[in-house]
Amino acid sequence: MDFTLTEEQRSFRQVARDFLDAEVVPHRAEWDRRESVDTAIIPKLGELGFFGLTIPEEYGGLGGDYITYCIGMEELGRADSAVRGIVSVSMGLFGKIVLSHGTEEQKQRWLPGIASGQLLGCFGLTEPDNGSDPAHLKTRAVRRTSTGSAGSGSADAGWVINGSKIFITNGTWADVCVVFARTGDAGAKGISAFLVPTDTPGFERTEIHGKLGLRGQATAELTFTDVEVPADAMLGEEGDGFSIAMHSLDKGRVSVGAGCVGIIQGCLEAAVEYSTQRKQFGRQIASYQLVQDMIAEISTDCDAARMLTWRAADLIERGQQYGVEASKAKLFASEAAVRAANLAVQVFGGYGYIDEYPVQKYLRDARVMTLYQGTSQIQKLLIGRAETGVSAFL
Repeated sequence: MDFTLTEEQRSFRQVARDFLDAEVVPHRAEWDRRESVDTAIIPKLGELGFFGLTIPEEYGGLGGDYITYCIGMEELGRADSAVRGIVSVSMGLFGKIVLSHGTEEQKQRWLPGIASGQLLGCFGLTEPDNGSDPAHLKTRAVRRTSTGSAGSGSADAGWVINGSKIFITNGTWADVCVVFARTGDAGAKGISAFLVPTDTPGFERTEIHGKLGLRGQATAELTFTDVEVPADAMLGEEGDGFSIAMHSLDKGRVSVGAGCVGIIQGCLEAAVEYSTQRKQFGRQIASYQLVQDMIAEISTDCDAARMLTWRAADLIERGQQYGVEASKAKLFASEAAVRAANLAVQVFGGYGYIDEYPVQKYLRDARVMTLYQGTSQIQKLLIGRAETGVSAFL
């Protein structure tokens, strides 16, 4: 397992960093205050290739490897996790679902737009009453009769969806949503997945404001009232929805882990720069051992989180099982990001508590990383189950 970066990977990292330092970093505080990223950045990210990482060239992507994908997510996390979320959900969750489970027609319809940043996708799994327990989601899809009403129609008559989703990244901006809905009996085997354009009648979106972190990205509640979709909107086969969602979340956890590495890297760079410039008692505060202790802890966590994340990415690239490794990467990196941001605030002292400096935003953004795409506690259950072979309640 050799993690020496290729010339192409090093070049991409530098190009990505230069672009983000010019186009995102100067605006992130403003976007955070107003709770909205300037969406003009989205096509620019598309032009640079962020939305096309790992999507094959035949569908408009770059066809890159997963280590390069992690590098992109790291740089985005370092610059602004709100922007990272836009990319990783549209391309990393939605795009990869279509690539892995879609028909050729579905791939041709959606992937070129996703890869270019001209279209955005979102991932509709979490519900108000079902976050960590998606196997018991309540949104329901029933077969549509030939006359257009819900009922026992023919297999090719389409579906009618009713229900709601919450905490959906890109929800108010997305052009299409993969919606997980119950088509059968209770439990995981009764869930199917559908590709639903967001302009479909009955599809309503309400943005959620007042978030602690990730304030710049659109987070929404989705409501489906008699939303009609054709039979070919189904992704995979009927009853495949839960397995599709879990497979997608495994890859999504690698993305979150990489984004958290970016947060830690940003905290490290900010703490080093500040501590070497700030003087107290006539000396740079970087010369004090307790400050060096905090910086050393951030730096070590950064390397450890990166190695765990790259290991999971390398397994994906090799076509090997990676679910447990993705959980370990997500668990460690997200918790380490919170530690790193908290330590960085401490290095800055009072200045770390105001939004003139980035470390307070890193702290707020890092906190949600331990919650979404599987809480830290869920990751521990998954890891523990894998190690012991005992299922607990999952």
